[in-house]
Order: sequence, then structure tokens, then C-alpha cells
Amino acid sequence: MCAFKLSEITGVIPALVTPFDENENLDEARMRSIVEFLIGRGINGLYLTGSTGEAFMMTLEERKRALEVVVDQVKGRIPVIAHIGAISTRLSIELAQHAEKAGADALSSVPPFYWGFSQDQVIGYYTDITNSTNLPMIAYNVPLAGLFGFDMIKRLSEIKGVEGIKYTAPTHFEIMRIKAEIGKDFIIYSGADEMAMSGLSFGADGIIGSFYNLIPETFLGIYDAVKSGDMARAKDLQETANAIIFFSLSRNPIAAIKRGMAWLGADAGYCRKPFGNFYDAESEAKLKEDFRGLKRDRGLTGVAFLDAL
Repeated sequence: MCAFKLSEITGVIPALVTPFDENENLDEARMRSIVEFLIGRGINGLYLTGSTGEAFMMTLEERKRALEVVVDQVKGRIPVIAHIGAISTRLSIELAQHAEKAGADALSSVPPFYWGFSQDQVIGYYTDITNSTNLPMIAYNVPLAGLFGFDMIKRLSEIKGVEGIKYTAPTHFEIMRIKAEIGKDFIIYSGADEMAMSGLSFGADGIIGSFYNLIPETFLGIYDAVKSGDMARAKDLQETANAIIFFSLSRNPIAAIKRGMAWLGADAGYCRKPFGNFYDAESEAKLKEDFRGLKRDRGLTGVAFLDAL
């Protein structure tokens, strides 16, 4: 039985990076280290093997093992959400049933993609998965896999076991509509890092994102500021976050996140190809210098990985 109800899984939830070593092998020691690093910095949960976690470049066995390692390291201190998305319903069910046995608190999945599945086929996908376990499902609304319209989200919410959505789309007015028309108990996670303030202000229960691995203190501040009604503070923090996000996007962002974590003593390893990496000292030194320039030019303060440079 899971330790946390979905309604209890709120706040700032990093979409956890997956550490690989120099030879692209899953690095369990680094995985344990970054889990401790993030828990120590006050994050409220972890979202595993999603897009940021490079799930679609991992085998099923690697995805299972990554979850086992994280659940073992977390030991019930914070909630763990397992992303089990795959194009094949059968593979997703295998991952979902494993996640339940391993001790995950909730499931999440992108819809099946690539072949342009019909709405009925997508509904069938989520129905089959939720029928296979007792864990709550968080549907994933993301452009890479095809965005859901409101009517489709409403259909998904009617599936027994689908209790929330990870909403990674800019149409945040729909968050307000979901809460009003589907119900306040349908849990919404805002999934666009650069719009965390917006998602929360429109009613999201929590935020899930990539850069929460690197700058959790900034997003924890945004969450607290919005919840307390200090929108000026939230805006300042979002501007800081966005400066770092947009600066990183042209510099192999997942690899940059991993290197930035390493500068704080939480080495998150490397990415799998075809993602780029900062393997050699020269390229990493250039990345550091670029971030020093960003800090200086934008006057950024209170960002731990920049202060460590």
C-alpha cells in the first residue's frame, strides 16, 4: 500500500535526472547521492523516469532498477511518482505493476504517441493501465506526445484511477477550468518550469519540472510566495529561474543541469547519446565561465550553484 495519497503529493517535485556514468551505464551510487541531495534541500517529492530522466533511452529493466534504487533510498520520507509511459500498453502495464510492487506512491504516463492514436485508443490505454494496479494515475499533457483538449481531459478524469494530470502546456486558463468543472479533488501539477508561478496562481496543486534538480531553492520560494499571496516575490524568483532556464536551453540543458548539480557536490553523471555532455575539463570550464557571466550580467543572487562557482 502506498504511503501517500495523491492529494498529499503537492509542492515542488523535481522530474529527477537519471545519472549515467562515462560509459552510459546506470550509476546507482550517483542516483542515491542526488536523492539525498534533493531531500536535504527540502523538495516535496520525486518524479522518476520521465522525459528529464531520459526514460525513452532506457531499457525496461533499467527503468525498474532506477525506481527500486530511489524507493530504497527515500525510505518513505517523501512521495515517489513513477512515470511508466511507453507506446505499448503491455510494456506500460509491466512497468506499472512493478512500480506498485517496488513501493511507488503514484503512476504517471504520457499518452501513446508516434502513430497518431485515436482518442478512444488513448482512453483505452489509460483504462487498461489503471485496471492493472491500485495506484493513482497522473495523466501527462505534454506537447511532445500530443496535447489533450479540455474535453479529452474530462474523459480521462472519468476513468477510475485517473486522479490527476501533469499539465505541461501554456494554456493555464484550462487549469482553472479543470478545477471548476472537473472538480477540486482532481490534482493538477503544472509542468512548465518557466511558468511555475503562472500554473500555481491558476490553481495547480504542485509543480513538477527539470530545473528543480538544479535550483530547487528558487522554485520552493516561488511555491511559498504564491501560496502566501506575495506575487511580487514570486515574480522576482520566476525571473531568476527563467534567466537560468533560457540560458541553459542552447547548452545541452539536461547535461548542464547534471554538471551544475556536481558543482554543489551532487554529481549527477552524464546523459546518454544523442544528448550532448561536458565530458572534458575544457568544455566544463567553458560552461562554468558562461554561467559566471550570466550571474554577473543579470545580477543573480541567492542561487546556490551559481554562488558555488
